Amino acid sequence: MIGLVLIAHAPLASALAASAVHVYTCAPERAEAHVHVFDVPPDADMVAALAHAHGLVQAADTGAGVLVLTDVFGATPGNIATQLADSGRVAVIAGVNLPMLLRSLCYRDGRLADTVDKALAGGTQGVVQVSSTPPQNQQLRTGATSDPPSAISSACMRVLLRS
Repeated sequence: MIGLVLIAHAPLASALAASAVHVYTCAPERAEAHVHVFDVPPDADMVAALAHAHGLVQAADTGAGVLVLTDVFGATPGNIATQLADSGRVAVIAGVNLPMLLRSLCYRDGRLADTVDKALAGGTQGVVQVSSTPPQNQQLRTGATSDPPSAISSACMRVLLRS
């Protein structure tokens, strides 16, 4: 399984990982403890930060490769992530967003190059201008305040299948 490392300005990496856990509550094996997180503080020492990031990549690597997602290319977290790139073993993508992370989590079972392609597609396809007219102005359902277990499972499957 492809390892995942998030490196971003504090507290973005932790927030993204927590959001992924929230989305995949029905399939915790997809998110919990599978995303290694590094929230880079504003006063980060580059040498220590890079050593920490290398340790996260090693911890995430199960032999299938590691995908490192970072927030801004050229910023401190992005510069740390860039130094981790290792062709065929560690891929780095800048511009992480939640759709990119969710897609990465869904497609970690294949090849690293395929996971990178899926992550990039998820990141770009997840950015849309929302309209005030259908179909993008979906209404909240009325009725019961909580879904029955079977509805929750099917809802989670839709998230997994859509990613």
